[in-house]
Amino acid sequence: MSKKPNLIYVFADQLRWNSLGCHGDALAQTPGIDAFSERSLELCNAVSGHPVCAPYRASLFTGKYTTSTGMVINEIRMNTNHRCFAHVLNDGGYETAYIGKWHMYAAELGNHYDPKNSYIPKGPDRLGFDGLFAGYNFHHNYYGAAAYYHLNSPEKHYVSGYEPDAQTDMAIECLKDLKEGEKPFALFLSLGTPHDPWVPENVPGEYLDRFRDTEFTLPENYLPDNDPHADDWAKLSPRERKELTEWMRVYYAMTANLDSNISRLLEEIRRMGLDENSIIIFTSDHGELFGAHGRRAKNIFYEEAVRVPFFMRYKAAGLTGGSSDICLNTVDIMPTLLTMMGLPVPSEVEGQDYSKALLGQGGAEPEGALMMGTGATAAWEDGHEWRAFRTKEYTYAVYKSDGQELLFDNIHDPMQMKNLINAPGYAHIAEELREKMLAEMKKISDTFESSSYYEKNWVEDRLIIRTATLAERGAKCPR
Repeated sequence: MSKKPNLIYVFADQLRWNSLGCHGDALAQTPGIDAFSERSLELCNAVSGHPVCAPYRASLFTGKYTTSTGMVINEIRMNTNHRCFAHVLNDGGYETAYIGKWHMYAAELGNHYDPKNSYIPKGPDRLGFDGLFAGYNFHHNYYGAAAYYHLNSPEKHYVSGYEPDAQTDMAIECLKDLKEGEKPFALFLSLGTPHDPWVPENVPGEYLDRFRDTEFTLPENYLPDNDPHADDWAKLSPRERKELTEWMRVYYAMTANLDSNISRLLEEIRRMGLDENSIIIFTSDHGELFGAHGRRAKNIFYEEAVRVPFFMRYKAAGLTGGSSDICLNTVDIMPTLLTMMGLPVPSEVEGQDYSKALLGQGGAEPEGALMMGTGATAAWEDGHEWRAFRTKEYTYAVYKSDGQELLFDNIHDPMQMKNLINAPGYAHIAEELREKMLAEMKKISDTFESSSYYEKNWVEDRLIIRTATLAERGAKCPR
């Protein structure tokens, strides 16, 4: 272990924890991921601290909570005044590469295919990724004119065939090149599936055929009425409710294709000998509800949205099996991995390093995970903000708009169907979790504002100019 390890970080988009065969889903066809889970350390309580695409990515690459990154909704542009994951990698002698969706560079809502929104220019906006950058800001149509990426110019490079297949091919070729270099490397592969739109035309027919005769049913905790706290992305129309099980059919087909790509990527890693001294991660940015609790999509504290698969294989350090039940949060990923790689953690990082605990060296474990929602998915709209604190056993949550509190026993009520906030004997648990949540919020100067506050005070023309922590220094995003 004298040589610094490589890092291969692969993350899916909207893949929930409970849609894998290894987690008991009898309908899932995920033999490759299931096999990888057996050869890896599984972090079975890993959560997405803000279960929305752009906020997750901002936290992943800064080790900071959403109120410190300012990425309070999708479709705004990241402030570059952070010392990010790739900056540390570069200074530590690493080669870096990024392939796939970026989702932190936009100056308007929609218009995703205009290069002014889809091309992330070389320089500060790539947050330190100075090597191969085959990315795009946002899209989820995986065929044809929509399936393209940029390199170092606004020119669109269209993929041949299905985009996740092409991205996996690109990652394999990138690894071959990186392997020949003299530097250790870090590759991040952001795959778009199984994110909607869940239409038959958006997945290869051979995978859809596998589920042609599968009977999908609504979740046990399905509710026929929309959650009053839901934004427009989370609400379901009567027509959409009728389509839920067909959406699931495409979702599971996309996941089966994702599994095939992960399988062949892992086989190539093994064949190249890169598994000997590489930290290999497979995870997801957040999950999906499919009508659970009267919602679709993500952006909520329920398990279907926040609980994500997280498998870590690091053969040189003995992480080749087993599980850990620590509540790993998104902000903890950067400091934990940097420490495992022998690199310094920036002082501004808000997450914690849990590498010792994961390596069996008796390190501290988190009491729980602070989770947050700071507005609608991609619109400036009040009424959807929440904070939550999740431990190994419980989830406590509160909405800003009406002060409603919720408490769930995730062990005995995994579908979170019984709110215990006023149940006899649970007041002390709610109070304990509430206090822990408030203490964590205080550490990061999170004052639990409405979305309109962030729009008015933190963002100009969809560019993040300040945050709860950058505001003190008057930091502004370069124009």
